[in-house]
Amino acid sequence: MADEPLVLGIETSCDETGVGIVRGTTLLADAVASSVNDHARYGGVVPEIASRAHLEAMVPTIRRALDTAGVKASDLDGIAVTAGPGLAGALLVGVSAAKAYAWALDKPLYGVNHLASHICVDQLEHGRLPEPTMALLVSGGHSSLLLSGDITADVRPLGATIDDAAGEAFDKVARVLGLGFPGGPVVDRMAREGDGKAIAFPRGLNNAGDPAYDFSFSGLKTAVARWVEARRRAGEPVPVADVAASFQEAVTDVLTRKAVRACKDNDVDHLMIGGGVAANSRLREMAQQRCDKAGIVLRVPRPGLCTDNGAMVAALGAEMVWRGRTPSSFDLSADSSLPVTETHVPGEHGSFHAHAHEALK
Repeated sequence: MADEPLVLGIETSCDETGVGIVRGTTLLADAVASSVNDHARYGGVVPEIASRAHLEAMVPTIRRALDTAGVKASDLDGIAVTAGPGLAGALLVGVSAAKAYAWALDKPLYGVNHLASHICVDQLEHGRLPEPTMALLVSGGHSSLLLSGDITADVRPLGATIDDAAGEAFDKVARVLGLGFPGGPVVDRMAREGDGKAIAFPRGLNNAGDPAYDFSFSGLKTAVARWVEARRRAGEPVPVADVAASFQEAVTDVLTRKAVRACKDNDVDHLMIGGGVAANSRLREMAQQRCDKAGIVLRVPRPGLCTDNGAMVAALGAEMVWRGRTPSSFDLSADSSLPVTETHVPGEHGSFHAHAHEALK
């Protein structure tokens, strides 16, 4: 095996079929097949539609990634796949495909954690992560503050959302404003035309005595909906750009304030931001300003690597191989609520294939 392991990663936790190929910390291919348009009419992701789309897209997306990387499947040193958390049916498609490829190619299998993968993907742009690194992960399903040492074995949760995640709040506010789905990108674009100080929307869990690192966006979402409803009832026009900008300002203010506080409290001088909401332009701008002021190094992957993708799974898989972590067993299953402390699901009976052959006796 080469010093820099060549790993293929499969990501199917939600509505995008992602396949990435990584050699060490170098990205060779990042193929994505999205079913977002199939969900737009429903205003959110429909699990059954997502699972069917993964089934249809899996083999073509893997072939496209191999062609882009210019490698053969037999060249791979391992197969990594998101084992959780995520939508159960969608995860099962990815795990089943990964098992099949690992079995057919006689390669080790690594079932990895979706959230840890979002942290590890930053290595593809900025080199290996310092130990420790503070990670702020913000997406449609997660808003978390995580303290990461060895990314393959040591990720400690400090705080999380107690209700709506940040990305979920963006989707719901976009729906209230009639901006469509997904809400994050369109709210970001609309907010650039508005005034973030126009409306004083609340900042959740921001008072003395509140949990220092937890998040809450349900009250903010409700406040926006009530403000818009009151304007419409009064027959007054809704300043959509100002609402979008003021809502976005409230979200990014809370996220960055708590992230910087967590860094200071835990004596950590590197902050990494990942997840789909990390593509938000105002979040990046405010995080950079506050990190500069606090003497913290900010690391944020380019927007294409912030959303769900196979490259992040391949990155964590390559790190598993490089550090000699135990591969997963043939009985690996999807876990929709896999805790972030379980960065990967190791095998209990030796190598993947040893257990596979035993299981088939």
